Amino acid sequence: MRDKLQKFLYPAVAISLFILLWQYAASRYSSELFPAPLNVLDAIRELVEQGRLWKDISISLLRLTIAYTTAVSCAIPVGLFLGRCQPCLRSIDPLVQLLRPISPIAWFPLAVLWFGIGNTPAIFIIFIAAFFPVLLATITAVRNIPAVYYKVSNNFGAKPVQVFLGIIIPAAFPGIMTGLHIALGTAWIHLVAGEMLGADSGLGYLIIDARNFLRTDLIMAGMLLVGVLGLLLNRLITAGEQFINRQWGITRQQ
Repeated sequence: MRDKLQKFLYPAVAISLFILLWQYAASRYSSELFPAPLNVLDAIRELVEQGRLWKDISISLLRLTIAYTTAVSCAIPVGLFLGRCQPCLRSIDPLVQLLRPISPIAWFPLAVLWFGIGNTPAIFIIFIAAFFPVLLATITAVRNIPAVYYKVSNNFGAKPVQVFLGIIIPAAFPGIMTGLHIALGTAWIHLVAGEMLGADSGLGYLIIDARNFLRTDLIMAGMLLVGVLGLLLNRLITAGEQFINRQWGITRQQ
């Protein structure tokens, strides 16, 4: 009971202190320059009444889902293969290390030229942002599997499929999940940035459009919504990880 109370009490205190600090800072400026929490809530209510809020949220989540799912579906199989095939990894690693440091933001001009304005450039940017963290995390996770696991499987005469499903996947899963967490965060960040530059809808576009009209309350409302949705997405993927751990009998103490 005490642990559950602390689990909810501490975050509530931190959020309350943040709101009080926000209100204090806003009181020292005009509402047009630095809106207070109530002004931002009024802006969110305005978006709801206009029917724009749920439209922009759904569009952003759709773009994220398509790009993130595609990136994960490509990165994990490639990472599993490269993690087991050392010659292939040595061959392709220079190319990966060449492309990986290029910020997805640097692809914005080309994405707009190639795909125009709309969903495709934003999805392209999110894909790049999510692909490399998952790929590198998967490769590292597979390479870090202790060699004794494979020796034991050979002693028991395990078939390649059994080794893959019974040893490689479970042993690499924690490392892969680390990559999925990182990729989700970077994908969400670059989604908003991509919508600011290469889209005409979504939360990123909402923020940049509000800037054009000097609506700081709408800007902060968009920022707040981005943060809340990012938190919910992180909790969602964490819940999925915990569910899989329970299926495999790996229960972590919180």
